[in-house]
Amino acid sequence: MVGVDGEQLGVFPIHEALRMAEQAQLDLVEVAPQARPPVCRLMDYGRYKYEQSKRDRESRKKQKTVTVKELRLSPKTDRHDIEVKVRNAERFLREGDRVKFTVRFRGREIVHTNLVRDRLMEMAQTLSEVGVVERPPFMEGRQMVMLLAPKKNPGKDGGGDARGHSPRSSTEGVVVSAES
Repeated sequence: MVGVDGEQLGVFPIHEALRMAEQAQLDLVEVAPQARPPVCRLMDYGRYKYEQSKRDRESRKKQKTVTVKELRLSPKTDRHDIEVKVRNAERFLREGDRVKFTVRFRGREIVHTNLVRDRLMEMAQTLSEVGVVERPPFMEGRQMVMLLAPKKNPGKDGGGDARGHSPRSSTEGVVVSAES
């Protein structure tokens, strides 16, 4: 049996351990039932559950959800429209969101995938100040997709951007660089 402060009290029969818990106005909680003899602890179980829920709430408060903003283009999208999309992507990346560029090919446009790939990499180069290429351009059926993630600047808290915004944490671990 383990005491309130974590000190070893020794081995006791169940009725003796229950009597000791009742005298101390605490609960007898079995912490290691597989051990021989089973290990029990004297504790205020209600207080323990409250503190555990408080820790869980605190950890949930610190978590951020990952948002992916999608920007759709076509192979015929004009320069000015692309500049507008790049400005929007820059804003999304500064806010900590990930950006997914999608280029949908229609009809015979699919012949020119290399031109679209070059255009997407050019856009990624323009956004390199605020984001990194997480997935370089790849074909997904009749569309080409590229994924950008916000760049993490080193700081006191380990992340953020030039305006002091903290990026949303990513639950995905693998980051692929765009080296072609």
